[in-house]
Amino acid sequence: MKDRYANLRRIRALDPRRDHVAIYQTTVRHEFPWDMRMGLNLAFIRTFSMPEVAAILVGTGELTRRTQRRLDDTGLLMYEIVVHGFDHPRGRDAIRRINQLHRPHRDVPSDEFVYVLACLAIVPMRWLDRYGWRKPCCHEREASYGFYRELGELMNIAGMPGSLAELEAWFEAYDRDRLRPDENAAAIERATRMRMVDRLPRSLAPLGNAVVSALYDPHLRAATKVGPPAWPVRAGLHLGFKARARLIRHFHRPRATALFADGIVTKSYPDGYEISRLGPPST
Repeated sequence: MKDRYANLRRIRALDPRRDHVAIYQTTVRHEFPWDMRMGLNLAFIRTFSMPEVAAILVGTGELTRRTQRRLDDTGLLMYEIVVHGFDHPRGRDAIRRINQLHRPHRDVPSDEFVYVLACLAIVPMRWLDRYGWRKPCCHEREASYGFYRELGELMNIAGMPGSLAELEAWFEAYDRDRLRPDENAAAIERATRMRMVDRLPRSLAPLGNAVVSALYDPHLRAATKVGPPAWPVRAGLHLGFKARARLIRHFHRPRATALFADGIVTKSYPDGYEISRLGPPST
């Protein structure tokens, strides 16, 4: 079997402050493609569940009436940046489009945007800690922080904590104090949970709704008014993902081609898309 840890050695040879984009791309596209997509989905669900964010999203109807397309738009803008980086023309186009879409919300407090960045930087790493075929190394954690710190700078978001440790402490406090039960968050969760069901392995499809509920931590379930699944589902899910991690670690070859090497395909755009048209019409 080809060396399972070759990518990790290359990552450790890089500088996470200078090379955070390259490290993050390797983490997402080579080392943990399925897990990072799952972690990013959970991160977005968490951001959508913050009461202030949920109120805006329900008010526009973008996630409750045009769910699939708006989820695809969000994912496409994010993955265009991940795949191409900040300096590539497509990465710059995606950042430009994100800034256009956020322009009508300039009065939103900066800490709400920082929370979104914190979720994207931290939640997927915590998923890997629990269910990755290996735990992320310190370079990968620092690169995740560095990637979203730079994204925040390009979005002119103020108030990003100055280190990963500070961001984690800030995230814990903000999440504990501000993520609370909310009707709008519950409506968005009901509208978007099929996206999570679609992300599950086929073997788990018959238990889709219960499994999605088990993926949420108790705090997120409370915020979205989702009841706890039966303990056999929670226990089975945990054991199943742990077994999957062992199988990948010992029997799977490293990914030969990067995630999205042939382009990003979604249900909403089977024939391709223009970055400048992703998201609702600009106002």
